[in-house]
Amino acid sequence: METTEKLLEIKNLKQYFNIGKPNEVKAVDNVSFDIFKGETLGLVGESGCGKSTTGRTIIRLYDATDGEVLFNGVNVHGKKSRSQLKEFNRKMQMIFQDPQASLNPRMKVSDIIAEGIDIHGLAKTKKERMDRVIELLETVGLNKEHANRYPHEFSGGQRQRIGIARALAVEPEFIIADEPISALDVSIQAQVVNLMKKLQKEKGLTYLFIAHDLSMVKYISDRIGVMYFGKLVELASAEELYNNPIHPYTQSLLSAIPLPDPDYERTRVRKTYSPSQHNYQPGDEVEFREVKPGHFVMCSQAEFEKYKKEHA
Repeated sequence: METTEKLLEIKNLKQYFNIGKPNEVKAVDNVSFDIFKGETLGLVGESGCGKSTTGRTIIRLYDATDGEVLFNGVNVHGKKSRSQLKEFNRKMQMIFQDPQASLNPRMKVSDIIAEGIDIHGLAKTKKERMDRVIELLETVGLNKEHANRYPHEFSGGQRQRIGIARALAVEPEFIIADEPISALDVSIQAQVVNLMKKLQKEKGLTYLFIAHDLSMVKYISDRIGVMYFGKLVELASAEELYNNPIHPYTQSLLSAIPLPDPDYERTRVRKTYSPSQHNYQPGDEVEFREVKPGHFVMCSQAEFEKYKKEHA
């Protein structure tokens, strides 16, 4: 279910570490994009490109160095009272990469899932609390017997389902899934992604899905953004990005996807990408430009003219 109503607007977001020191890192460097209600925006790029940092800055696990994150028109990084912060935390939730590390080993599953319910006072009685936990477990494909167990008693896929149940417990509008399947077996990955798609339909959720597995991102995302060294270099609908990648880095990423076809694999040519191939001159304004309707690319004015001609 896609709408043109913006849920999130990310404007010139910057997240720098070790500012002013020789080892300063521009993890997220002037990134802007919107996320529409009910859609899944995929964010891809190789390890260390800043995609997870972008997610964590959006949800305010990190304070932004600069820029704005507007959620339903309200600045996430603006000053907030305790109750405003609590309300905001309820609307935005996160599913983490490593389900083992993100679940408290000393807490029973029922308490892990109910933590948000307790903080936000969403259950009035113990019975109501337990009923809600069981309902959430069943929603993610587990059952009530699992409520009294500890995280170590579950497989990776089951633990990630518990993580999803915990995120859903406070009835959020927006979920950031930070590489939620990369620590799981391939057969389990599809189950978790299908579960996320089903939940999105049922509950009208909006996702930011961060990953480096391009084939899985295409399967779940409506639109995809590609990051390279802290910058967003391309953004388009999933179909368009795969069929018509414009930025050389996106082309190089896509050329690396293996296919289960021996003939194709024998002749597959990997494209390599080097930033120097752009040959930018001093004074070139390299910015995010709309080459085709809805298809944005980081490029100079000269490249923009060239891309427009090629992809008209």
